[in-house]
Amino acid sequence: LHQTMETGGGRMRDCLCADMIRHFQGDHRRIHHALVVSSYATLISHGESLSDEIKDIVAYTALLHDIGIVESERKYNSSSGRHQEIEGPPIARRMLEKYNLPKKLVDRVAYIISKHHSYDCIDGIDFQIIVEADLLVNAADEQLSHKALSLLYKRYFSTKKGKELFRLLFPSPFSNNGAED
Repeated sequence: LHQTMETGGGRMRDCLCADMIRHFQGDHRRIHHALVVSSYATLISHGESLSDEIKDIVAYTALLHDIGIVESERKYNSSSGRHQEIEGPPIARRMLEKYNLPKKLVDRVAYIISKHHSYDCIDGIDFQIIVEADLLVNAADEQLSHKALSLLYKRYFSTKKGKELFRLLFPSPFSNNGAED
């Protein structure tokens, strides 16, 4: 995987994706999770009117949101959300800072990673998109009941595209072929 980076959108995402894969080397489940969250976050982002800066924050955060798991397991013998929130930001900062990205962007990515399991801390559309994308993947993995899915949808989904994806992925809790809002 390449080590060079050309500033701007896709190339930066490619470099961070390579960094994430190296970090999780051999852990296919975690690599796959990050890639699917990244894909959903991109789809949701395209459904919103976002600046390029916000799109970049979403893209980078989606790839790195669980980057603290390995260190959490090493330090605490746990992959709990809280431990990820503690250990992830310093690792993400190191990965991002080597590309000389703006401090404001690095700070925002690190902040979202530091709170990405603390849903009461959502304070912007970038954070909201990360939560929705992560929940889409986790809900599928956990095979939740119809009632739990319905509650998850009502409580945590607010973007148009996030809601649409949720209804398409989990149509059973909704009537009218998933057309309910």
